[in-house]
Amino acid sequence: MNILLVYPEYPETFWSFKHALKFVSKKASIPPLGLLTIASLIPEEWPKKLIDMNVDSLKDKDIQWADMVFISAMVVQRKSVNEVIINAHKFGKKVVAGGPLFTEEPDNFTQVDHLILDEGEITFPEFLKDLEAEKPKRIYRTAERPDITKTPPPLWSLINKKKYATMAVQYSRGCPYNCEFCDIVVLYGHRPRTKSKEQILNEIDLLYKTGWKDAVFFVDDNFIGNKKKLKSEILPAISEWMKQKKHPFFLNAEVSINLAQDDELLRMMIDAGFRKVFVGIETPNEESLKGCKKLLNADIDLIASIRKIQNAGMEVQGGFIVGFDQDPPSIFETQIQFIQKSGIMTAMVGLLNAPRGTRLYNRLKSEKRLLGDISGDNLDFSTNFIPKMNLQKLIKGYREILETIYAPDVYYQRLKIYLTHYKMPKVKHVSFHFYYIEALIKSIWVLGIRGKFRQYYWKIIGWSLLRHPKLISVAITQWIYGYHFRKILENYPPEPTYET
Repeated sequence: MNILLVYPEYPETFWSFKHALKFVSKKASIPPLGLLTIASLIPEEWPKKLIDMNVDSLKDKDIQWADMVFISAMVVQRKSVNEVIINAHKFGKKVVAGGPLFTEEPDNFTQVDHLILDEGEITFPEFLKDLEAEKPKRIYRTAERPDITKTPPPLWSLINKKKYATMAVQYSRGCPYNCEFCDIVVLYGHRPRTKSKEQILNEIDLLYKTGWKDAVFFVDDNFIGNKKKLKSEILPAISEWMKQKKHPFFLNAEVSINLAQDDELLRMMIDAGFRKVFVGIETPNEESLKGCKKLLNADIDLIASIRKIQNAGMEVQGGFIVGFDQDPPSIFETQIQFIQKSGIMTAMVGLLNAPRGTRLYNRLKSEKRLLGDISGDNLDFSTNFIPKMNLQKLIKGYREILETIYAPDVYYQRLKIYLTHYKMPKVKHVSFHFYYIEALIKSIWVLGIRGKFRQYYWKIIGWSLLRHPKLISVAITQWIYGYHFRKILENYPPEPTYET
């Protein structure tokens, strides 16, 4: 069978990095790792084609070529998903769908021919077996958690890696914590399941052999969920491999804030080549942290923890939320001041929403405060429940946070704070790419000459050259990110509606 794998389009969001990627002539941040992994489970002799709609357009001829169309998606891709399904059916093609969106909301996709839900290592082979027998069911589900040491490596040959800024690897699934609003434990469970040392080395080696020498993102929702195995097996193996290959990759990951409390783990991640971590900070308000059961972040000095990671040589990106039941009227100014003091440049602030299956969703449903499903896009200024704070005040305060933290003068001051506390590690990535020069030239033209706020561009360059000359490339990169965030905000109406 001819199999067309389709990854639907993302709307423009902070996470798309669309405007920043233009400086390095890339189309998307990372490839669709889930689809690439599922592709490895499809019989080898079946012709396969993958269309990532974030880098290429889906053409009628692609659909006509296929016998079946496979889709995987997250909630924020819902609009594009529905368009793909309509187009596939227009040409009489069966649609097979899986991934987080469909697993959480199967009843919203009655038009899909076959739903392969939960984790594909179990449900997808069952579907293929029934398909061969010409008796495929409509829905495949399982409560079983697969052994991911049997998960095959992604089929990298299906994509053009030059169109992406970062490649992706998955080491583990699941999280040992149980934050009320998070659906990770719903999708993947509490107990972190991990791949073997041999698997990880094989996967990064496969990327290296394709010629990739740039950023690699470990997409685990909490990379440090199993610290013992990381320290005893995985990180030493990655460090040795990186040393042998002369450090071809920048490594990035998502971690919990307790990384800062483990000096050995922090040092080992730096030695292995990790240079950026995303941390769910959520809120500096203690009552809100305890109310949503983000107890890991409560009763500690969050700023000191962030400083420690920055000082060790890793950029900290942060996730923040407003709209908790315990949030006081002052939460918006508190968030602004905390983000500014932390030096977190990529501060992803969102309105609280309740994904299906989470403890928050179930609680709000029992309290008759639930309004529907989440959109996945915080910049549509919506929430899927009735907040305790006045909705208009919540949305107005939320927008005030975004407009303040990404305002050029505020962003400039925060960047100086970040550069003051960040210390570049001694072991550096050695690969050079011509698009570094391209990005510099474009930044000078777009931000330094034509830019509306060009004075701040030259001010941060001058300040960096005087105070931290080794970090000049870091300063320019962060200023490019700031440009992206401001462009995204410009595309949203100045006066949002206050309907949920």
